[in-house]
Amino acid sequence: MTAWEATSAGREWAVEERVTVNARAERVYAAVAGIRRMGRWSPECWAVLSWRAVPREGDRFVGFNRRSRSVWFTSCRVVRAERDREFAFRVTSFGLPIALWGYRVEPRADGVELVEYWEDLRRGRGAKAAEFLGRTFTGTPPAERAGVNRANMHTTLHRIKRVVEQQGDLR
Repeated sequence: MTAWEATSAGREWAVEERVTVNARAERVYAAVAGIRRMGRWSPECWAVLSWRAVPREGDRFVGFNRRSRSVWFTSCRVVRAERDREFAFRVTSFGLPIALWGYRVEPRADGVELVEYWEDLRRGRGAKAAEFLGRTFTGTPPAERAGVNRANMHTTLHRIKRVVEQQGDLR
């Protein structure tokens, strides 16, 4: 995606946040790929239903989310599960593409840089219906979703950093 596409029509279509974590890559990856713990990290996701504690590429799971009084669920499929490097999943709602969410674990001299990224997939056929569902369930207009996600990503990344650096129990 080009920079122009990411902000076309005054709307951001992709967001990325990052934090340096003073820990080994495998520990950081375990924190983000252990998808059942997402409710511990995220201010919006409160639970995940997944057959595996650490899903593999192609596995599906359901995310349960809330924002203020709004509550909704999403269907997700893991599209990348590269141990100690990257974990990503596509989100759909009622079969409509919504977003791509992911985490990259990038080695640094002082630990790793943990990057959380999001891309809005509500384009093309079905986009208007997906945008309507998003606004109805989340209470967030499509043009504001990137900003909400950026703030939530900041919170998520710093929660992960705090727990992983303290070598606390990840369960």
